[in-house]
Amino acid sequence: MDIRLEKLTTWVHRHPGFDRAHLTPVSGDASFRRYFRAKGKSGAGKGMTAIVMDAPPDHENCHPFVALARHWRLHGISVPEVYAEDLEQGFLLLEDFGDRLMLGRLNGVTADELYSEAMAELVRIQQVPVGGDYPLPSYDEALLDREMNLFPDWLLEGLLQMELADGERCMLETTFAFLKESALAQPRVPVHRDYHSRNLLVRPDTPVPGVIDFQDAVEGPITYDIVSLLKDCYIEWAPARRNGWLEDFRILTREAGLHQADSDTFRQWFELMGMQRHLKAAGIFARLYLRDGKSGYLADIPRTVNYLVEASRPLPALRHFHQWLTDEVVPAIHHKLGTSPATPGAGPRL
Repeated sequence: MDIRLEKLTTWVHRHPGFDRAHLTPVSGDASFRRYFRAKGKSGAGKGMTAIVMDAPPDHENCHPFVALARHWRLHGISVPEVYAEDLEQGFLLLEDFGDRLMLGRLNGVTADELYSEAMAELVRIQQVPVGGDYPLPSYDEALLDREMNLFPDWLLEGLLQMELADGERCMLETTFAFLKESALAQPRVPVHRDYHSRNLLVRPDTPVPGVIDFQDAVEGPITYDIVSLLKDCYIEWAPARRNGWLEDFRILTREAGLHQADSDTFRQWFELMGMQRHLKAAGIFARLYLRDGKSGYLADIPRTVNYLVEASRPLPALRHFHQWLTDEVVPAIHHKLGTSPATPGAGPRL
């Protein structure tokens, strides 16, 4: 018996129009949160829907989500309206943006328009002023380190059962320090922290994507979210096309007064920031399998690590790291997962 679902249903039924609503599961995410769709009727008898979030308080804190949703909406960001909340129980009733993920709509023809709209919305997020009742935490040195250490802790030693020699640990520390230095040197803006094709929804009434899963937002490097979008762990694009979008974004953010970087500098920020993010993501995908029993993300590990291989290849400072990835880590991943180097990820490269 699902006691939390019973309590959640009872809570939803207290709200006007949803007194008889049935809760239907919708796609969840990589956390302990669950989502349901509630169908109700307005006072005029018109059908209406809402998304119901179940976030167990022992594992999730809803306060950042609610505070950011209200503050960002106030400044024109397309995040869901919070209709009702019970932070003590971890229940939220939210505006329904539908279920058409950007990932499912992306192809060679649609990508330019979809990414253009997503980048425009991202620039708006980066211009949201400090305020509201939830000051953004800093994407500081400690957080960057914790995230990168997910790679050796969960992917290398956990999933792959690699025993790291002292020299390998030293090399990783040197690599992490190099990436961290670049990240901390970048202009700082509001960072969604998971701005990718599974957290952007295509809506029928507007070209502006609906933005979800923003509760972990921080103040940090200007290239972090554009890395999440253009070096997506769930879909890969040819470098030439990706770099064209990146240059478009550089110009947009420069014109918005967020930085004064030239193309080469911005591209270097982007590549090094991408390495930090993909170290983190590869570790999280392994942790989701080992700790949480979620095997669906294993297929995304080869693509995610391949981003690390590509980004480190032209950098002299990361020559040893690149060679080690190529010679040791990548073969171990393909052996563990039964995949082939010719197919670095389950999704397409377009």
